[in-house]
Amino acid sequence: MIVCIAEKPSVARDIAHVLGANSQRDGYMEGNGYQVTWTFGHLCELKEPHEYFPQWKQWSLAQLPMIPPRFGIKLKADQGIEKQFHIIERLMQAADGIVNCGDAGQEGELIQRWVMQKAKAKCPVKRLWISSLTEEAIREGFQNLKDQSEYQTLYEAGLARAIGDWTLGMNATRLYTLKYRQGQGQVLSIGRVQTPTLALIVRRQEEIENFVPRQSWVLSTLYRNTRFNAIARDEDAEAEERAQIAEAAKQGKTQKSKGPIYKVIEYPTEQEGKSVLEAIKNNDFTVVSVTKKNGTESSPRLYDLTSLQVDCNKRFGFSADTTLQLIQSLYEKKFTTYPRVDTTFLPDDVYPKCPQIMNGLYLTKFAGNAPYAHLVKPLGGKALKKSKKVFDNSKVTDHHAIIPTGVQPQGLSEMEQNVFDLVARAFIAAFYDDCKFETTTVMGKVGTTPLLTSPEGEGPLVTSAAEGGNGNEMGTGNGTGNGIGTSNGNETGTGNEDSCILFRATFKRITDEGWKVVFKKPETANVTKEASPLGETGEGVGTAEGVETAAVSFTKGEKGPHTPTLSEKWTTPPKPYTEATLLRAMETAGRLVDNEELRDALKENGIGRPSTRAAIIETLFRRRYIRKERTSLWATPTGVQLINLIHEELLKSAELTGLWEKKLRQIEHKEYETKQFIDELKQMVNEVVLAVLADNSNRHVAYTEEETKKKKKK
Repeated sequence: MIVCIAEKPSVARDIAHVLGANSQRDGYMEGNGYQVTWTFGHLCELKEPHEYFPQWKQWSLAQLPMIPPRFGIKLKADQGIEKQFHIIERLMQAADGIVNCGDAGQEGELIQRWVMQKAKAKCPVKRLWISSLTEEAIREGFQNLKDQSEYQTLYEAGLARAIGDWTLGMNATRLYTLKYRQGQGQVLSIGRVQTPTLALIVRRQEEIENFVPRQSWVLSTLYRNTRFNAIARDEDAEAEERAQIAEAAKQGKTQKSKGPIYKVIEYPTEQEGKSVLEAIKNNDFTVVSVTKKNGTESSPRLYDLTSLQVDCNKRFGFSADTTLQLIQSLYEKKFTTYPRVDTTFLPDDVYPKCPQIMNGLYLTKFAGNAPYAHLVKPLGGKALKKSKKVFDNSKVTDHHAIIPTGVQPQGLSEMEQNVFDLVARAFIAAFYDDCKFETTTVMGKVGTTPLLTSPEGEGPLVTSAAEGGNGNEMGTGNGTGNGIGTSNGNETGTGNEDSCILFRATFKRITDEGWKVVFKKPETANVTKEASPLGETGEGVGTAEGVETAAVSFTKGEKGPHTPTLSEKWTTPPKPYTEATLLRAMETAGRLVDNEELRDALKENGIGRPSTRAAIIETLFRRRYIRKERTSLWATPTGVQLINLIHEELLKSAELTGLWEKKLRQIEHKEYETKQFIDELKQMVNEVVLAVLADNSNRHVAYTEEETKKKKKK
């Protein structure tokens, strides 16, 4: 008899149905030579401290650090769990073979391995590894069962993670509670991932509270109903580009300069801005270049779990935990693939299945409407596009991106339908053409100082006083460098008609929407987008009328009157974290980046795993270390005090914790030894204990208001 063990009863039923094990028994199903049983997630866990040594039951600084000579597991103390385990144990001890059908990931491997160890299973074990629960996927998986030994390092990585969390959490929590708590009953919880995550929120909060706004003034001018911003060469950005080119050259790579880089001029005082305005207001505005460039924009990446949680938080206000539950439900209902993934790519072997998936989406209906039929139809009758930005075996490890399975969804809640819709549209868009657009950049000047070179790509665009003026020309110098300056750029000269200021306006016009139609509402799907003027931050700077005409009708050399204005600008503090931005920060060890390729590179050092980050955030809420105001996350007084109390960077640094996460991934990929990870962890805990015990300050962490009320009620 072959015993198959799944992670949930619902998954076990799906597997049993495919295998023909249709006879219901107490705690399992049987038939066709198979017995299919299940766990309820974790049946086993690492032992409590006192189960290693009785003296560890008492919380005492003298007993720290607690490091067992050998870690052991135990059955969770629950009657239902105990009953199900004894059924599993009986089946496994009589089995001819076992198929591990646990969740196809690190945690799923650990859950089932511990159960098999506890049940003292001796027979051969195979591994079922699938990315969806459709009948086709289950049958294919059973036809390609792997030997469990192929997943040994996956188990070792999960075991190292569990031991690491136990060792650091148990010791640091007791250490900080006993050393720094304010009153009896208060527990200061420290965790390997939880504490660095809390530190991210606290540090952002302190940046906001300590932020000092800085005032500046921006010069712009209105010419032919279009607003142009005053600009100057961005020497810092150009220097950085030169450094990148030099670094690329060392590596034997060729990287070309993008040409002059400009930034919007910001005058530190209103007086300086007004002086420039007065100097140019009576001069004509002259168009010195009109440059058009064609560009393309690829469709958004397919979803991994983090990006799905980010989008669901932004669009629907779903918490990370809620999104995880919803996509897990869609997976178990066979409508989407395995969700706990950290890649946005598909392997080549999924490509032949894509037409079938598209057909399922074409036939999908919600309340009688077919939301995807008009989007799938244009893709019919021809081979689907296969882009390296979607299909890349080198970017896929255990699982691929989250996509629909092709099974037509039925009986979805509104929240489930929202999540499915995001996944479905991302999948459809991946096979559409790129969005095409035309960008027009209009450069102008006010003043008569000759330009040393052409602004149309033939060389740098500067004035004759680029390195500092004489009071009559535009200078950059080492001061403001953005307007009419003296030789050192720190003061404003008198100026005259020889002064010259550069201005720029940028327009973007979509010429072919491509994949963007997939995300449009039906009533706007066929509307052509007009050219829109973009400011230096991408915001519109022109008027609503005549925008497209204005964008294409400027002519080099034309001139005319203009109306300059000076606008006050204040720097703004950083925004508080939302769940969406916190998830991104956890993914990249505290560095918020928009570039997807850079984000991919930083994922290796991210803190936590995609499947656990939602739980970490929920833990911080539950322990009252953070609170939510609308969508913003703020640390409570207890959370702030706890982080400021911790001097050991290893406990609170996202970057350092990210390095430990990287080592766990290296264990999984056979690039790092489990024993070395655990030895380093033990050494780290020893050092933390010694450092805290040596602290002679009388610091304490107070209760939050909510905790105080809770204690009084008791």
